[in-house]
Amino acid sequence: GQLPTWLKGILLRNGPGMHTIGDTKYNHWFDGLALLHSFTFKNGEVYYRSKYLRSDTYNCNVEANRIVVSEFGTMAYPDPCKNIFAKAFSYLSHTIPEFTDNCLINIMKTGDDFYATSETNFIRKINPQTLETLEKVDYSKYVAVNVATSHPHYDSAGNILNMGTSIVDKGKTKYILFKIPPSVPEKEKKKSHFKHLEVVCSIPSQSLLHPSYCHSFGITENYIVFIEQPFKLDIVKMATAYIRGVNWASCLAYHKEDKTWFHFVDKKTKKEVSTKFYTDAMVLFHHINAYEEDGHIIFDIIAYTDNSLYDMFYLKNLTKDFEEKSKLTSMPTCKRFVVPLQYDKDAEVGSNLVTLPSTATAVKEKDGSIYCHPEILCEGIELPRINYDYNGKKYNYVFATAVQWSPVPTEIVKFNVQTKEMLYWGEDHSWPSEPVFVPSPDAREEDDGIVLTCVVKSDPKEAPFLLVLDAKTFKELGRAIVDVEMPLDLHGMFIPEKDLKTETE
Repeated sequence: GQLPTWLKGILLRNGPGMHTIGDTKYNHWFDGLALLHSFTFKNGEVYYRSKYLRSDTYNCNVEANRIVVSEFGTMAYPDPCKNIFAKAFSYLSHTIPEFTDNCLINIMKTGDDFYATSETNFIRKINPQTLETLEKVDYSKYVAVNVATSHPHYDSAGNILNMGTSIVDKGKTKYILFKIPPSVPEKEKKKSHFKHLEVVCSIPSQSLLHPSYCHSFGITENYIVFIEQPFKLDIVKMATAYIRGVNWASCLAYHKEDKTWFHFVDKKTKKEVSTKFYTDAMVLFHHINAYEEDGHIIFDIIAYTDNSLYDMFYLKNLTKDFEEKSKLTSMPTCKRFVVPLQYDKDAEVGSNLVTLPSTATAVKEKDGSIYCHPEILCEGIELPRINYDYNGKKYNYVFATAVQWSPVPTEIVKFNVQTKEMLYWGEDHSWPSEPVFVPSPDAREEDDGIVLTCVVKSDPKEAPFLLVLDAKTFKELGRAIVDVEMPLDLHGMFIPEKDLKTETE
């Protein structure tokens, strides 16, 4: 096929690549050492390269020829020959763990720079053209967080907004929203963006010892949307995980009898909306989009009724008949919540406060809190992406992978959240990755552009390829076949040519 002539830039992807080091194996697919991939588009051609992220974790493991740095699903142990004092000391130092810098989940843009990110306090700067690994940044030097999400947001001024969880501050467990500016003042050119990091606000955790797991959050023109879900980390268990010889993932638990709380922070006043909004227990990884309409906040998310998704990806479960055998016990469901920020304070208890046309409701309870019930938009989609120019605004389209009951995506879809219409692309034995939308330079409509996805074949004899679809019709425009092994990845971004520094800079 053919590529649009305007398509110039780099599609950068990140995900786990190496799962065996010497005689040792990671327990979980999400623990593998980060492998960066890039597809460079120029003059109608595509160039592929991939390179392991040369993190400290990678270097230590490779040098020792075994796994020596713990990951979320795999606890690693120091050299058993060390004396008893060294052992006791390493137990103590694991209480608040020194986390890995194996940044394998996503790519983040900061000013002119790009970073590989995961969910720990470390991120690694990378060169998007050569994929070489540059300096390591520790968020905790600039803001009191132990973990941060791998799905930051970018506002219209180019600031990065992200959320992290602070568990170290003497029993004051809280979620911190922070902002990183896109540029530094001229006279401080040598300093990093992170020196100018600013805490926007903090939200105290409902439970000091059980903070909620947070993978992403939502943003509208005036508000930040944070969901405190009953999928929680047990800090005490985490502090003793090393001594007990278990991984940190075992310290995450889903409390299905608890509520899910919604927090809305006003960006201007930096204060949280005081009304208590909640819904039933759910597990959530990905926000899709959020926007405001007539005094309501509308947000779309993908939610589960349990946490079986993570368990599917333990390597012991990834056997050759994985596709047939593995079934999620909870189907990912695309839910729309409509939350009335402005409502009649004298409304009767039990009345629905939503005044927009939607089947989503928000019911006033006796104690003044508001119980929100969602509208179900569709089921069976994951890894959602939108045209980011519509982030925080009313929108129509979600591009996502279709998973149904199997945790591995088999198709990609374009879903219209207004009309509920779905377009699919799929091919036998194909596992597509998260689809990335790239707007065309003269786009007038939300879906003017193309969708890029990396497709891995489940038949080892067939080569993987990069797929280019017309975003409007979802018809294939072309594919670029890659003649090397390419594992499934997680997330990434498209960097237009204009955002890439030239080699001389």
